[in-house]
Amino acid sequence: MAEPWWKADPHDLHRIVDRVSSVYVERSHLDRDENAVVVINKRETVRVPAAMIAVLLLGPGTRVTHGAIRLLADSGTTICWVGEQGVRMYAAGLGPSRGAGLLHRQAWLITRPKERLNVARAMYGMRFPGEDVSKATMQQLRGREGARFRKLYQEHSRRSGVPWDGRVYKAGDAFAAGDDLNRLLSAANAALYGICHAVIVGLGASPGLGFVHTGSAISFVLDIADLYKAECTLPLAFDLTAQGLTDERDARIGLRNQIAETKLLGRIVHDVKALLNPPGIDFDTPETSELWDERLGSVAAGVNWAADAPHNPADASPPTEPAEAKTDGPAPLDLTEAGMGEQHIAIIGPEFEDPPSPESPTSPESPEQTS
Repeated sequence: MAEPWWKADPHDLHRIVDRVSSVYVERSHLDRDENAVVVINKRETVRVPAAMIAVLLLGPGTRVTHGAIRLLADSGTTICWVGEQGVRMYAAGLGPSRGAGLLHRQAWLITRPKERLNVARAMYGMRFPGEDVSKATMQQLRGREGARFRKLYQEHSRRSGVPWDGRVYKAGDAFAAGDDLNRLLSAANAALYGICHAVIVGLGASPGLGFVHTGSAISFVLDIADLYKAECTLPLAFDLTAQGLTDERDARIGLRNQIAETKLLGRIVHDVKALLNPPGIDFDTPETSELWDERLGSVAAGVNWAADAPHNPADASPPTEPAEAKTDGPAPLDLTEAGMGEQHIAIIGPEFEDPPSPESPTSPESPEQTS
């Protein structure tokens, strides 16, 4: 039996870089068999070594035992409860052995205006390929993005024949205002936020530390989702409206199918890592738990430091400023690998009901899809 996480040595755990990036499970039962997670459905039985999974995504129709969850937690595997094909993020549990390198890097970037601006420019640069945005201000970038979307709205309106009268959105109730097209846009965007949220949490980054957006618990989710709206949710909403498919469910199903066909999950993983990981930095360092020190940077955890501390606080010399405060450039970072590999595995059980007849225009959702 695996040691509990508080007894396991970090070096006994598989490095994140050596693990399968993500395993998505749908309409199946998960149990534990020694050190493997067993995925069972009516079609197949799959054994997955728990220590080789970076992120386990539990989709609709899944049941999981306490033993399986405990094994995954002991193995340092992140568990996310998501909608179908990863659309929407409902809850997550983060393995305590995961390194905080990517999170530290994100916090370092967000707290330095120059570095934060560079990441924001990189995000806008992904939307304007071939254009130089290295000198643009945030005000200029916002203006260019607004003009780009105004043009896209007009182009899709002409292409689909659906009139466009402007974006209508009510904060806190995305589906309460606007016409069918606006409501479909809101529904599709909400689903896109879900999959971006799942990826960000799975990588070990913070959903709340945004570079363009700020003040929200999902600011970084909104940043990343904005990279794909022009090619995913915007044309989808116009096409569905033109076909008369105007339910929120239609937007979720449409985006779900699009994500599965284009393998958007892997692309989001790559883009998040490319935006946060500094070029030339080696993240392949052991996962450790340490204590912060204002002079030494870090010291070992799990050690009683009583003999090392001065008995009289007045005897202690005043703390010195961190090295980075004395230099113009960034201080060296001891970053732990918090990324994932490039493999994505899906284990999906058979439909609960017989497939619809050929006359049916769309496939019905399972009960979990309507939640």
